[in-house]
Amino acid sequence: MDRPGAVAELTAELRRFVGDHTPGDTRWCVALSGGPDSLALTAVAAAVVPTTALIVDHRLQPGSGAVAAAARDQAIALGCVAAQVLCVDVGTAGGPEAAARSARYAALEQARGRQPVLLAHTLDDQAETVLLGLGRGSGARSIAGMRPYDPPWYRPFLGVRRSLTERACTELGLTPWRDPHNTDARFTRVRLRTEVLPLLEDVLGGGVAEALARTAAALQQDGDVLDLLAGEALDRARTGDGLAVTELAGLAPAVRRRAIRAWLLAAGARGLTAVQIHAVDALVTAWRGQGGVAVPGGPPRERLFAGRRGEQLILYREPV
Repeated sequence: MDRPGAVAELTAELRRFVGDHTPGDTRWCVALSGGPDSLALTAVAAAVVPTTALIVDHRLQPGSGAVAAAARDQAIALGCVAAQVLCVDVGTAGGPEAAARSARYAALEQARGRQPVLLAHTLDDQAETVLLGLGRGSGARSIAGMRPYDPPWYRPFLGVRRSLTERACTELGLTPWRDPHNTDARFTRVRLRTEVLPLLEDVLGGGVAEALARTAAALQQDGDVLDLLAGEALDRARTGDGLAVTELAGLAPAVRRRAIRAWLLAAGARGLTAVQIHAVDALVTAWRGQGGVAVPGGPPRERLFAGRRGEQLILYREPV
């Protein structure tokens, strides 16, 4: 039997994904950059349900407006019911890649209304994300990579290789945009894609990208169980405005740190690192009278701290 075409394979993948993780809407949005992955996703999505394309113009490269306009025209030609260009201002927090990502997701969140958003990340993207997490040493949550469904974000192509989206564009006669940043070795992810992963594939005899993606999926399942246990433990540890140290001290370290992380996030902390969570954990397990631990987040012109008062962990704020 002849192998099905790339478009047919991607369409079947999308339909399977929707069947398993229905966004719960008769319409959806798709984030379209104009590259082969998002262009292929837009093509198959528009053929399945009414789809609105959201094109983010980061305005970081000359001619970005023309690229966005071309992607908008392609979306309409592919059958999207609407296509909108979202112009954003990219900051500097966390470096250029993180800042662009933050600006992009904020724009998509604002523009989507109540509709879910399909993102065109592939298995290759997942493998790169796992390697980034390994390099940062920030724990299992980071190595677990991207979730296939994390409402309102849905990633139906996490199980397919990037080469399949390239083939689909060829079948459809589409000319994707080639982002020069995707070949710029100044960016960490580019070097992972062009140097590290090919070397690992060569040394380990292939199948590395798929193995990394399987690792991410397994860690997500394990993490879901730990998060459930941590949530139950957090409820038991609550005492007024704080947490009971004696309740936390009896928990397994992985559960306790997840409970602490959830507690800090609920208080407005953002961008927590493993170092900060371990420092707060030490207020429970290695208490020597040390002062509070500053954590990122909180209202403007104030710093958020986690501290210990007697047998309680507490949160407090101090002016900057």
